[in-house]
Amino acid sequence: MGSSNPADHRSARSLAAPQIGRLLTGAASVALVPAALSGAVLLLAADLTAQLLLAPVALPVGVVTTVIGGCYLIGLLVRRTWRNGRG
Repeated sequence: MGSSNPADHRSARSLAAPQIGRLLTGAASVALVPAALSGAVLLLAADLTAQLLLAPVALPVGVVTTVIGGCYLIGLLVRRTWRNGRG
């Protein structure tokens, strides 16, 4: 059954991980292993941040993952816009 949570960590991770993998490898296409590893590292970093940011209270990992992945994707869009001379 699907989740209707707007801060679902799967969507941000599944959109950001292949782009991060492409950035790390410098390849034009996305390879499976770098995308999977970057997704795992993204989720691990979000989980640690969610547990340690407000120490007595743990944030939902989906919120932190969405913030990290969303900020990366917005930065990627802004960078591409500036690179294409539209900014």
